[in-house]
Amino acid sequence: MEPPDGELVRLAQAGEPEAFRLLVERYQLMARAQASRHCQDPNDIDDIVQESFLQAFLGLDRLRDPERFAGWLGGIVLNICRAQRRRAPLTLLADWPEQLHPVSTDGLPSADHLDRAQVLRRAVAELPSGQRQAVTLYYYADLPAGQIGRSEGAAKTSLHKARQRLREHITAHRPDLIPAAPRRTVMTAVRIAHADPRPGDQGDGTFAVNEILVVLADDAGHRAVPVWLNASDGGSLWRLLSPDAAEAALERVPEQLTNRLLQAAGTTVTGVDIDELGPGVTAARISLAGPAGTRQITARLADGLSLAAAAAAPVRVADTVMDQMAVPADSDNLLAAFPPAERAARIRRMRPRHEPVNLGFTSGLHGWELTGSYLRDVSDSHRQDYSCTVEDHAAVLRSAVPDPHGFAALHQTLFAEDYRGATIVFRGELRATDVADQAGLFLRVSSGPVRARRDDPANHTADLTGSDGWSRQELTAEVPDEESLIIHFGMFLIGRGQIELRNSDLARQSAR
Repeated sequence: MEPPDGELVRLAQAGEPEAFRLLVERYQLMARAQASRHCQDPNDIDDIVQESFLQAFLGLDRLRDPERFAGWLGGIVLNICRAQRRRAPLTLLADWPEQLHPVSTDGLPSADHLDRAQVLRRAVAELPSGQRQAVTLYYYADLPAGQIGRSEGAAKTSLHKARQRLREHITAHRPDLIPAAPRRTVMTAVRIAHADPRPGDQGDGTFAVNEILVVLADDAGHRAVPVWLNASDGGSLWRLLSPDAAEAALERVPEQLTNRLLQAAGTTVTGVDIDELGPGVTAARISLAGPAGTRQITARLADGLSLAAAAAAPVRVADTVMDQMAVPADSDNLLAAFPPAERAARIRRMRPRHEPVNLGFTSGLHGWELTGSYLRDVSDSHRQDYSCTVEDHAAVLRSAVPDPHGFAALHQTLFAEDYRGATIVFRGELRATDVADQAGLFLRVSSGPVRARRDDPANHTADLTGSDGWSRQELTAEVPDEESLIIHFGMFLIGRGQIELRNSDLARQSAR
């Protein structure tokens, strides 16, 4: 007899780790199925499932109705799918050959786990009703014997008889299922050895959006654990570990300020442990010691590692994670185990091309990228403020909250080499609804990133605040006869509202 969701949620809220692991195992298939329906890129499904369970764990105290965990988790998955950026979210990526990996590639529980759970459920189901109820309330709901049945003595008698029956049944049919006492999680001490930008500058005037390779070194075991973070998540670690980082750059690392604030309050970061919340869901547990005693805080992996680096705190990795992720490595040359070209070939972030693609949105959002200042907020709490979908061959960029942070832009990035010395025109049909601030097309030719400031002289924008139907808009820009220029074009939204784009086109207008 399986404990209901509500009991598991309440146990997890009370700090029982196995309760949340059971929730992960119970709903991982559902989360993957929902992510598969709503995710544009199948390669992102594992990342979405991991991020969904991590957000659910961190926000479990805000779930007012524990019985509705499944629907609540489904909403989290849907929101992450809507806000998914074309870059890998926080995750540990396994580089083991598939046939050697101890966990199935889709992150599901193994057949062994499912088999053992099924046999145990059947054994409990065959108990007399009074014993079955006592086992469920005592072992799954964690109720004391005094709150089970008519009296504490009667409850203990029922539990004693139930344990005898279960042992006899399981010994006869599956002796490997005899419950064992929970054992302490074995941890391996590691050091944060590298935070290396990948793939970095290509050396030929081109650029790519970096990911950060963080290497955790197990010097005693001659192993290394690779942690791939996107540029914004890994930026703090990269600055903290860079030997050439200027003092001014370190002052802008938020984990430095966090560590100072903790020290001012008499609290010390005593360590950071990397462990699994459930199958395929990795997180950091930050240990703190202060006037109120010791406690642990669960956080995203990037935040935990950055705080450990800022506070010079020790880092440990659970052996279950080490067994899955660690690879043999030379302690004197750890980066040799992770060739740059190998990772560059797997990068999913969009890189500049020479020609625009998918201007009619016939292939969803392929070739387009959703970016904006809302993704760069230091609090990391606005990642779901905007979303973008494709409906009837039109891209729909909308705010997901009443007061979104910053701006969002759906855009493409091209090398300008083929357009040097020409006038280019970007046009499309737009429709805006309930726009509170600004929305429209933009076209930019520069060597810098996309921006949405109206006062930026490099920007060309066509603004809409609201319309009853579709209207044709176009922008033109001169492409200087210079090298290493980039063309950015797309649509933007600042603040509340919605803007749609269809039948877009970027072309050379005329040669000078």
